[in-house]
Amino acid sequence: MKPHTKKTNILFTTLGFVSLALGIVGIVLPILPTTPFLLLASFLFYKGSNRMHDWLENNRFFGSYIKNYRKYRAIKRSAKITAIVLLWAALIVSSHLVANLYVHISLAAVGIGVTIHLLKIKTLETVLAQESADEPAESD
Repeated sequence: MKPHTKKTNILFTTLGFVSLALGIVGIVLPILPTTPFLLLASFLFYKGSNRMHDWLENNRFFGSYIKNYRKYRAIKRSAKITAIVLLWAALIVSSHLVANLYVHISLAAVGIGVTIHLLKIKTLETVLAQESADEPAESD
C-alpha cells in the first residue's frame, strides 16, 4: 500500500476535525448523530495523523465510547438513557419555541426515529454479560 502524501494526511486530519466537531455538536443537537461522526473522525485520524488518532482513542470522554462501539457494536445503558432524555428535552423545548404544526410533527418524527434507533443499538452491559455467560467454566 502506498503511503499518503503530506497533503493527503492534512486532508484526512482536517476532515477528522470536522467530523469530531459534528459529533460533539451532535451531543447537544438531537438531529445530528454523535456515534457515526466520532467513528468517522477516528477513521480519518487513523488515515491522517497517528497522534490525533491516539488522542481520540484515549480521550477520557470519547475513547471508551468509540472502543466499545467498535468492538461490541454496543453503548452503555446510561449513554442510551442520557441521549434519549436530552433528545426529548431538546425537541420539547424546540417545539415550544415554534408554533407550527408541521414543525411539531417533524420534531416528533425525528424523536421517534432516533429513539427507535438508540433502542435498537445493543446495550454494552447486556453484551458483556452474555459474553461472560458464554465462556466455558474453568475446570481444575
